[in-house]
Amino acid sequence: MQEDNYRHKGMRQNLVQVLKDKGISDVNVLDAIGAVPRHVFLESSFVEFAYQDRPFPIGSGQTISQPFTVAMQSQLLSVSKGMKVLEIGTGSGYQACVLAQMGAKVFTIERQRNLYNKTKPLLDELSYHIKTFLGDGFKGLPTFSPFDRVIITAAAPEIPQSLVDQLKTDGIMIIPLNDEADAMKQRMLRLTKRPDGTLQREEFGECKFVPMLRSVGND
Repeated sequence: MQEDNYRHKGMRQNLVQVLKDKGISDVNVLDAIGAVPRHVFLESSFVEFAYQDRPFPIGSGQTISQPFTVAMQSQLLSVSKGMKVLEIGTGSGYQACVLAQMGAKVFTIERQRNLYNKTKPLLDELSYHIKTFLGDGFKGLPTFSPFDRVIITAAAPEIPQSLVDQLKTDGIMIIPLNDEADAMKQRMLRLTKRPDGTLQREEFGECKFVPMLRSVGND
């Protein structure tokens, strides 16, 4: 694993200030962004890009999300220490580590086998005690449910009922959802599960994510 030196830490603090300027106000989120070494999730030759507020390709048609997007989703999730969080779409593992740094017990699913094989050893090495699974995110992890929070890091064609079922009452799901009127657009939603199982829906503007796909990938 790459080292984490004073230069990297200084770059992270600059990134934290950028996120503050863009409206991220949750201190726990900002502290986590300032603590998690984003550069270790990229190839060493791309370290100069690690602390720019931009996404970056990580292979298999996937990206490590823009830091602002990670911070915004984490802020909307309203995580408290000890909460069980299900993440759909492990990707590079960066979002999972930010949530773990915030004190969450993170369970994360990746459908791309090569990304899973690359990311799981890194997460184990970082010692965040994140439980990582290869599988279909639409199905979730019923064995480990219910969850306090669910976060989806890919654009979903619909709200997966199986994930709603695995969410506790008063639990929150953050999901980028394809716009019904315009297939090229997605909207960031926060869904809160009511006692009767229905969902309170809040919208937080347009966003852009790679598609959420079914089944387990072998590529």
